[in-house]
Amino acid sequence: MSMSAASPSSATSAAELARRWSAVRVANPKLRIRDAAKTLCTSEAELVATGCGTTAIRLQGPWGDLLKQVPTLGRVMALTRNEQAVHERYGTYKDVSVSGPMGLVLGPDIDLRLFLKQWHFGFAVVESTASGARRSLQFFDASGQAVHKIYATADTDAGAWDQLVSRCRNSGQSPELAIAPAPEPAVARPDAEIDLAGLRGAWRDLRDTHDFFGMLRKFDVQRDKAFRLVGPEFAQEVAPLAVRTVLESVAAGALPIMIFVGNPGAIQIHSGTVTTLKTVGPWFNVLDPEFNLHLREDRIAAVWLVRKPTSDGIVTSVEAFDASGAVIAMLFGKRKPGNPELEAWRDLAADLAVAERAA
Repeated sequence: MSMSAASPSSATSAAELARRWSAVRVANPKLRIRDAAKTLCTSEAELVATGCGTTAIRLQGPWGDLLKQVPTLGRVMALTRNEQAVHERYGTYKDVSVSGPMGLVLGPDIDLRLFLKQWHFGFAVVESTASGARRSLQFFDASGQAVHKIYATADTDAGAWDQLVSRCRNSGQSPELAIAPAPEPAVARPDAEIDLAGLRGAWRDLRDTHDFFGMLRKFDVQRDKAFRLVGPEFAQEVAPLAVRTVLESVAAGALPIMIFVGNPGAIQIHSGTVTTLKTVGPWFNVLDPEFNLHLREDRIAAVWLVRKPTSDGIVTSVEAFDASGAVIAMLFGKRKPGNPELEAWRDLAADLAVAERAA
């Protein structure tokens, strides 16, 4: 996104942007704000900011300090998404900790890894819906892309919500935002420049899944490229419909899993079973009372079955990517450090590999 396309100060005023957005909503009242931003060649954060003084209040950091207050709100809905997947989890923010730019929420319901350097704008938002006012806290990166949202529920403490917003209210409530251009995608190194023997050796020597990202960074290799290069001992490409197959299988067998969805500013994790699966247009959905997943199945370009050695044995994941090589979602068997993964999960993953070889 170019600066001229993203910033109302250089392309159009916030008032003009608000007028244009109002016209779009009249023409298509069901259009979601993320899609409206694309239609208007702007960012979602700029559309939210046009409501300052009416439907939105600008918030200010430090965002870690704000996060530490979220447990007082009680039951909420946490939402993290990327271009192709939306992850919604109900519960209370518990065991919140912040260490420099890293935030953690480690409750049994809401489980988050938050990369606060990516958090640049925050708003308290009130939207009118058919069922009444909907309140949320919304956070965006420097280019105006949403990184994380927190929605009030019927069980949220309204007084605590008002207190948090009051304490974190920004002294400036201008609807104008200084939006930066979205970063250009990283250029992948040619295969010939990758230390393949070193990568395979480091992979074989892994003892903790948390060391995997550091290994990729050490060898300066993108995640999906590492899967392609490392070989079938550790990674095998399976059918794009494998994510659906996995979710249908774990739902039928009540097998607990972990589902990760993230973006550069947040990773959100569901741990538990899934039950209600439904396809709506291009979206494949999990629609359970405490957890919703919305997945653009038609935009899954590749799915990999991945095995990582750890001190607890092999840990198996099913990882989906879009056409740009960005991770859409990752699925693991539910486990705790110190325990091996469930055999039922490992068997399910092995069935994916067998099906792919037979295809």
